[in-house]
Amino acid sequence: MQVRQEVRGSVLVVHLEREDKRNAINAAMAAGIDAALNRLDDDPDLWVGVLTGTPTVFCAGTDIKEGSGELTPRGGEYGIIRRQRQTPLIAAVEGQAFGGGFEIALACDLIVAAGNAVFGLPESLRGLVATSGALFRAPRALPLNIARELLITGNTLTAQRAFDLGVVNEVTTPGGALDAALAMAAKICASSPTSVRESLRAVNELTADEDAFGWEVTDRAKRTVTSSADMREGIDAFFERRAPRWSGR
Repeated sequence: MQVRQEVRGSVLVVHLEREDKRNAINAAMAAGIDAALNRLDDDPDLWVGVLTGTPTVFCAGTDIKEGSGELTPRGGEYGIIRRQRQTPLIAAVEGQAFGGGFEIALACDLIVAAGNAVFGLPESLRGLVATSGALFRAPRALPLNIARELLITGNTLTAQRAFDLGVVNEVTTPGGALDAALAMAAKICASSPTSVRESLRAVNELTADEDAFGWEVTDRAKRTVTSSADMREGIDAFFERRAPRWSGR
């Protein structure tokens, strides 16, 4: 099983467990995330969700070889990226959160990161662009110049740097992200579920128009890159384990 659900009181913990592939998302894994978050959305006895990976890696994004499957009806990419949620979701990150993995974390409401966590958007190094929300969520969560740096250089952020910049809510010792996320979930559970739900709904409505425009911009960038020779070269170079030879076309 690549996605495991665990109920702890009023909290649903969703474990990504495909460590041999660095928790890269294929169609089966996306379906598992979608099913878990559908449960979180629909069960009135679940008040908070926690999404976590394994002790060594959070998620490497799309499985480049297999692909991540079709957009799910309620969650979009990976079963989470376009989901209209009212139940809070916390990302508990250990190790790498790269590409779509970082985009999954950005799609959550809060991020708890272990000191060994690393965040990055390496798509440009492969002739791609971030297509699961980072083109507009990264500039929203980070200073604009930092977001630009991540998107066009492939540079990464440590957990502490991400905390200092405001994208991570809490940094823990390595191995402690899940426990800290559960402690944060317990604090949320001390509040009225109705108040929490309506607060999240209000915040999401404030950014709805911005998100709609962000998806238009993302789709335009995706169309351009998908038809480029650079994308084909980047993918070939990745599988052939060599440096890409860019043409700029």
